[in-house]
Amino acid sequence: MFTFITHKPLWVNILVVIVLTVLLVLVFFGSLDYLTKHNQYQKVPPVVGKNVDAARKTLEEKGFEVEIQDSLYIDTVPRLAVIKQSPAGDANVKVNRTIYLTINRAQPPLIEMPNLIGFSIRNAQMYLENLGLHLGDTTFRPDIAKNAVLEQLYKGKPIKAGTKIFMGSTISFVLGNGVGTLEMAVPDLMGKRYSQAKSMLRSLDLNFTPVFDPDVSDTPGSYVTRQSPQKYSESADGEKRYNRIKPGQTIDIWLSTRPLITDSSEAKSNADSLINHR
Repeated sequence: MFTFITHKPLWVNILVVIVLTVLLVLVFFGSLDYLTKHNQYQKVPPVVGKNVDAARKTLEEKGFEVEIQDSLYIDTVPRLAVIKQSPAGDANVKVNRTIYLTINRAQPPLIEMPNLIGFSIRNAQMYLENLGLHLGDTTFRPDIAKNAVLEQLYKGKPIKAGTKIFMGSTISFVLGNGVGTLEMAVPDLMGKRYSQAKSMLRSLDLNFTPVFDPDVSDTPGSYVTRQSPQKYSESADGEKRYNRIKPGQTIDIWLSTRPLITDSSEAKSNADSLINHR
């Protein structure tokens, strides 16, 4: 195989090497324009807003490579639609260039519901927007904290902080509208079950703070043994004066497993019953 080289003078071999080298260089530079697509440009089709499959087909038919670079979630954009492309649509680039796409996610990410109770409506709305949530309906009920969030609702039901919901979900608020101007008598809750007292207070647009005895296990069946403010106050001369309250104000109620006995005849009857059972 190497007979041709070994049987020739050295200068001939050197000449052959030089000729081959020149030919290789000429072929290389001659094909460089073809390999690099020199001066071959093509306009990139705009695909923003299209479904990713349709966008890929459009670009590949024009000779471009396609690569998914990132995915985001925007609830106003169709799922799996192209949000961004690089290079941009109508840009002139070399043929066979790779086009990078950012697409909208097929499913929104889950986020934790924050605790917005007590926030002003403006701050609560800003918090929702930062998390990618939407503000729904706002309703009002009498409360001293005007325009403050009293309840946060998801699909019409209260939602606790930390609950996982999809980004883009709608949250509604119940807000305080301030204390009403109409005064009314403080309701008498003494001896009522907790469920009855709660229903009465809500019907009167009054807020309440329950305080349960440690031994209370049946919350709805517990009894009111004390309330503040009371139905009436007693002056030094023994005269009873009925207390007044406005919608939106709060009544504190203390609850126990046994009803409070306030009537002496009832106490005597209970005592006789106990004696008879011995």
